[in-house]
Amino acid sequence: MESLLGLLGIGLSLLNDKIKSCMKGDKSGSAAMGFFISFTTQPEKTISMKPQTLKAAIILIACAALITSCNNPTSKNKTTSEARSTADWITLFNGENLDGWYTYQKQPEPTSEVSGLARNDDGSYQEPIGLNKDPLGVFTVVSEEDAPAIRMSGEVFGILVTEKEFENYHLSLQFKWGQAKYPPRKNEKRDSGILYHSVGKEGAWGGVWMRSLECQVQEGDCGDYISVDTVLVDIRSGFNEENRWYFHSPDSALQTFSPSRSYCHKSEDYENPSGEWNTMEIYTVGGNSVHVVNGKVNNRVSNSRQLVAGQEIPLSKGKIQLQSEGAEVFYRNIKIRNIEQIPPELLVP
Repeated sequence: MESLLGLLGIGLSLLNDKIKSCMKGDKSGSAAMGFFISFTTQPEKTISMKPQTLKAAIILIACAALITSCNNPTSKNKTTSEARSTADWITLFNGENLDGWYTYQKQPEPTSEVSGLARNDDGSYQEPIGLNKDPLGVFTVVSEEDAPAIRMSGEVFGILVTEKEFENYHLSLQFKWGQAKYPPRKNEKRDSGILYHSVGKEGAWGGVWMRSLECQVQEGDCGDYISVDTVLVDIRSGFNEENRWYFHSPDSALQTFSPSRSYCHKSEDYENPSGEWNTMEIYTVGGNSVHVVNGKVNNRVSNSRQLVAGQEIPLSKGKIQLQSEGAEVFYRNIKIRNIEQIPPELLVP
């Protein structure tokens, strides 16, 4: 009996310590503590072995449960963390219109008819369509498979650009190919792209794109990397002698990709068949980025930077561009959230 009461005393002492150290500000916890302390300090006039033993055991179990829950709050924290992650997502497409985005389009192809836009003698257009003008309805909101989506017709090369800049984030979106194709890519692979860390002026590259890093969205090539304008990055890459191109190879040495060598192919093709939705994700923190296609990593980019007046300057934030590039494509479920680090499991093969 004395040893049991001794254990009870130790339990109460630990319980009081926990009141100070880990239940501060928790009203429900404080109430529970008060209940147990009150319960244990009620006067006992009659000591009966079995009731006293039972009571002490109950108190010790309660103490252990409370102390353990404080030391190991996994269940509560997991739920809170999951809820916080869900809440942290910012929807970039509201399903109704293109609020939060703007557009830029270059000169249309001669095969397109744009009223009021001057042509040269050879039929080519003299000037770009420009900012926030869309006479051909290249960027529209539609219902696709009974859900809202952004349709890019592809008829004119152009960009849909976020008004805000982003840094240290996880971007997720879905895309699928449509049927229409237009010159000059009418006989080429369907093409689009996600251009991130976009800075500078529209039209800096190819008369349309902003300076940026590209995560390729193209038939059979989703996840490829392209340096747009004066961007440099390092990627662990092997060289395909047959095709004469570089591809991401986690076990290979770092290679620098720049305006003179801008393209690094993915490690694997994880795209779904044409007409099916694909999920594209980009994780980026500091100068490092990871491209994920349908849940699988196929490119890892490091040390992103840009050339400014001949100097290499870190490039780790900017706007996001989605490309209209000769093919009909649909985008939906576009969302973003801040992260402090890229999940370690994505950084290693």
